[in-house]
Amino acid sequence: MSNVFFYEPFYDFDRLLDEAFTSRQAGGNNQVQQRNASVDGAVRLFKPKMDLHEDNEKNLVTATFELPGLVKDDVQIDVHNNRLTVSAEAKQSEDFEEHGYAVRERRYGKLSRTLQLPSGVKSEEIKATMENGVLTVTFPKATPELAPKKITIA
Repeated sequence: MSNVFFYEPFYDFDRLLDEAFTSRQAGGNNQVQQRNASVDGAVRLFKPKMDLHEDNEKNLVTATFELPGLVKDDVQIDVHNNRLTVSAEAKQSEDFEEHGYAVRERRYGKLSRTLQLPSGVKSEEIKATMENGVLTVTFPKATPELAPKKITIA
C-alpha cells in the first residue's frame, strides 16, 4: 500500500514568513518579540511540529506532536470526516509583568494540527498517550476490509 498521507508543502514557508514579519513588527532585537500576536493584537493560530511514522509490518501509523509546557488535560483530540485534529491552548504565564522582558521567544496561543486518516479507521482504534510535552497518537494504516483484493478471472 502506498503512503496515505500528504506533506503540507507550505507549512514551513508560512512559518518562515510569520517569523520574519513578526520580528520586523516588534522592532528588531531590542524589543519584546510577540510572535503569536498580529498587528491588531488578535491571537494567531499556530501548528505544532509533528513526526509521522508508518510501520507496514505492524500496519500502524504513529504521529508524534511537540506540545511543550502542556499537559494532557490541555489537549483535545477530535475525529470528524476522517480527519484527526489535535488542538490546545498554551497560556502565557502571568508571573511576570509584560514590560520586563528583553527577549520573548516562547509561543503562546491556540494551536491546531489536522491529519487525514486512512479510510475505514474507527475512532476506537485510535490510541493517544502524552508524556513530557510529547503527544503520541497511533492508529492502523489500513483496515483489512479496505485492503486491495485480487479478483480471479473466470
